[in-house]
Amino acid sequence: MVTTVVSPEPAPAPVSSIGRVFGALFNPKPTFESIAQRPTWILPVLIGVVLGLAASTVISQRIGWRAVIEKQIANNARAQKQMESLTPEQREQNISAQEKITPKIVYTINVVAPFLGTIIIAAIMLAAFNLIHGANMNFKTSMGITAYGFCPTIISGLLAILLLYIKDPSTVDVQNIVASNPGALVSDDTAKWLVSLLGSLDLFSFWTMILMALGYSATNPKKISFGSAFFTVFACWAVYVLCKVGLAAAFS
Repeated sequence: MVTTVVSPEPAPAPVSSIGRVFGALFNPKPTFESIAQRPTWILPVLIGVVLGLAASTVISQRIGWRAVIEKQIANNARAQKQMESLTPEQREQNISAQEKITPKIVYTINVVAPFLGTIIIAAIMLAAFNLIHGANMNFKTSMGITAYGFCPTIISGLLAILLLYIKDPSTVDVQNIVASNPGALVSDDTAKWLVSLLGSLDLFSFWTMILMALGYSATNPKKISFGSAFFTVFACWAVYVLCKVGLAAAFS
């Protein structure tokens, strides 16, 4: 009797962080299965920081912070009323002060927001999937899925930088550069809550939610289907949008 020895299949070679970035965008299912097994998170967050700083630098060079501030004032009724109550000298002092502090605030946000945003969203998703689905997931895994789930923002960031160079600076809306949502189609006098709502219906936001659903379903495929994972991610996003729209309505 001949005994056949079946050798185990070799484990797949680990994918580099750069490979995972491309995989998340163009081959997401196996990529997120790999992330769920061996989570990493730092590279996409660092890329987000670099792209944010690069875009802000191009805005500074091509548009100028003063033009950005003046456009924001023109589009905000409360800010307009405040400016109208000031003398011309006071208005100039006010705008000049904002022009000095705005780049400092923007660059600080560009560095802090990708890290803080990833941590907060990963914590919310960890709680949601562990409590609702019994995923028994750890925080590092949730961080990895969240970080790579936001890889579509790399595409939008690169498009934003390109558009800042090729478009007439006076026509650029710095709050919606890529115009990948219906918020870019409304007029300047549209209610702020509606602009906020339409701006939330963004192509890259839905792409991100699909990737995150793939990632969280990969953590425990027997318990979490893609559909239920997407519903959970979508529900969390919907709560965020409702809060954002409510704040826009309250302060407009």
